[in-house]
Amino acid sequence: MEILIKNCKVIDRDKDFQGDIYIEKGKIAEYGVGLNYNCKTINGNGLVAMPSFIDMHVHFREPGYTYKEDIYSGSKAALKGGYTFVNLMANTKPIVCHMKIVNNILDKANKLDLIDIHQVVSITKDFDGRTLEHLDNLDNRVKFISDDGKGVQSNLVMYKAMLKAKEKGLIIIAHEEDEEIVNIDTRLSENIMTYRDIYLSNIVGAKLHLAHVSTKEAIEEIRKAKKTNPNITCEVTPHHIALFSNDYKVNPPIREREDVMAIIEGIQDSTIDMIATDHAPHSMEDKEKGAPGISGIETAFSICYTQLVKSREITLNKLSELMSGNPAKLANIKKGKIEIGYDGDIVLVDLDRKIIVDGERFLSKGKNTPFNGMEFYGEVIATIRKGEIKYNGGIKVDN
Repeated sequence: MEILIKNCKVIDRDKDFQGDIYIEKGKIAEYGVGLNYNCKTINGNGLVAMPSFIDMHVHFREPGYTYKEDIYSGSKAALKGGYTFVNLMANTKPIVCHMKIVNNILDKANKLDLIDIHQVVSITKDFDGRTLEHLDNLDNRVKFISDDGKGVQSNLVMYKAMLKAKEKGLIIIAHEEDEEIVNIDTRLSENIMTYRDIYLSNIVGAKLHLAHVSTKEAIEEIRKAKKTNPNITCEVTPHHIALFSNDYKVNPPIREREDVMAIIEGIQDSTIDMIATDHAPHSMEDKEKGAPGISGIETAFSICYTQLVKSREITLNKLSELMSGNPAKLANIKKGKIEIGYDGDIVLVDLDRKIIVDGERFLSKGKNTPFNGMEFYGEVIATIRKGEIKYNGGIKVDN
């Protein structure tokens, strides 16, 4: 598969130039100015070409909850949002705690051939909060373990999990929520578990990735910890960047304005490593019953571009680092950069085009969003994976 993208603004963490990108056999083969190849060609005039986005925190609900989302609908939604790699959480039915389920999910994703998928395995077997023996049976396709949606309550179990993760070269994605405290004080619930897991990582030397960080106190603790512990990374969500004092049901909840300011400061000084959507689609009925979560993978770029880049808080290069470069580094994949030999995964965006969010038009089965009716800048026009256009929102290709 060959494709040439011409006359676009090329942006990644380090690059910013007007030029071309040539993809051959699924890999970036050349980039520069004035490239000419006899192959399919996209006129990228007026568009920005970036490495496609990588989402380290996604729920596609398969198996068990496919009325909310499945691998096909989630993959189509991801492509519309500019994503070609997602990291799926384990809180399905059954819970992903052995390789048979991992194999089924990866086989289905491979047959669909839409996006690349990594499947997370639970820290504790069936989220029982105690059992870790299943971790001995994982093969090297599993890079991350997480009890996301619950969090590990026992100090001893998390300590043992970190020892096991270090032994096997796994990264723990921690959902920080103290179940005994959360109904009294959600902020204290998140903070106290964040402090605990950072301390355990410091002691054990395990790699710890803190999911959906939302409080100013947690961010400050992460900032301090990262000065001496290189094994700690963290993510924030678009909804915790863009919203405050909002009662839309999500876990952790939308915080206050000072927390948003702390998140932006943490992004600016690289305390925060990446933006992950925590894409959590629900049916209307489940949402009305109080299910927490936002269907966010289709709106993430527009929200983050508008709130962070257009408002001059960060550069577009920095946003590429947050949405592509750093997640690729954490996942240890050859994506996230415009670089020769890297996967030919590119997103084309029109920064001047406005979108008005309408959840009913999402490709995801989940229409649940607090952003309905809001305007944002920056629309994904096309998503290319390994040199093949997987989402076309209006570009013309010359053969």
